Amino acid sequence: MPTPEPSDSPALRLHPFRAVRYDPLRVGDISGMVCPPYDDIGPDRVRTLRSRPHHITRLLHAENARGTAAHLDRWLRRGVLVRDPRPTLYVYQQHTGQEVLQRGVIGALDLPRDGESTVIPHEGVQPHVVTARAALMKGLRAQPEPLLLTYNSATRSAAGVIDSLTQLPPVATVRIGGVTHMLWACTSPEDQALIAADLAPHQALIADGHHRYAACIQLRDQHGPGPNPWQSCLALLVDASTYPLRVAAIHRVIPGLGADKAAAAAADVARVRPLPAGARLPGPGELVLTGAGRAWAVTDPDPQALNEALTGKPQQWRDVPAAVTDHLFLAQAWSVQNLPGAVRHVHDAGEATAAVSRPGSGTTLLLPAMTERAVRELAGAGVLLPRKSTSFGPKPAVGLVLRVLDSS
Repeated sequence: MPTPEPSDSPALRLHPFRAVRYDPLRVGDISGMVCPPYDDIGPDRVRTLRSRPHHITRLLHAENARGTAAHLDRWLRRGVLVRDPRPTLYVYQQHTGQEVLQRGVIGALDLPRDGESTVIPHEGVQPHVVTARAALMKGLRAQPEPLLLTYNSATRSAAGVIDSLTQLPPVATVRIGGVTHMLWACTSPEDQALIAADLAPHQALIADGHHRYAACIQLRDQHGPGPNPWQSCLALLVDASTYPLRVAAIHRVIPGLGADKAAAAAADVARVRPLPAGARLPGPGELVLTGAGRAWAVTDPDPQALNEALTGKPQQWRDVPAAVTDHLFLAQAWSVQNLPGAVRHVHDAGEATAAVSRPGSGTTLLLPAMTERAVRELAGAGVLLPRKSTSFGPKPAVGLVLRVLDSS
């Protein structure tokens, strides 16, 4: 395909590739084969979905890499999954009714080399999770789940191409809950070149998929500097200037901590005020503590206590709700141990509040959401946020497009 003119500065490059996709003639409605992202479905739901013979969770939630690779090979041989005939970029859209929630382009994204900043993460990762994700992808020799990245285009020179493609018949349509997911194929080399030229000068922020991104970097480095298919990864890029992503908070539920005790201990390191009307979403600079039908607003952390709690951490973390929550309150004021089950991370505020509504059921700390601008500014300055600081969405469905490296 035509490519943008080379330049001295690194470019954000998204390449067409031959995707592997479900054949509806073999599996029926593809809606029954796809699912939300890896981290968004619990173990009970995974067990239910894995009972379906060709469901994508059989690849994502693997019991062992060798057995999962055998599933993938068998599905390819039997035509359950088929390779598209030519290299393609894929326009992807989510909508409810007439409202477009998200529209972007899926392709094979070049991974940046040391010193390049075409892709910037905003959260840290856990090494053991990275290792597990890398082992799965290496065993499959595939990337089954796209990263979600966002960028801001000033020119929108590719928008006409992308919008015109959505007027054509889609190559796939699925429905998950009340959301419709649609996929269109961009096979024209000229259109692909326009999209590539629009992306090239930008910097992409990882909105979702930090562990998968780190795993892709690990696999790329294991294969050395020469050309190899691990030098790029499956990614969905969304222009936030046109389709801004939602940025939500991730709340903390502490089952073993009583709300009254939590409020009293929090008052030693911050201002704590009762909320007679009950729990609500916190405003900027505020946390809301709730449990057993009671609620408190938590503000104005004691500067000395906050400095002690964040010793050795970036100065900017003092304004990050998740950092204040995890280090000042969970670790210092409440002495909550970093053990499995000690803290649950819940995306929905109503669910987090309901989980501690009964006496003795624990405490929830509701966090305010950060803005994408604030996240991007910190990431651009090299400041990684604590894990589970933000939840970007909507996230792409998994199973519409797979990248099997032997077919790249």
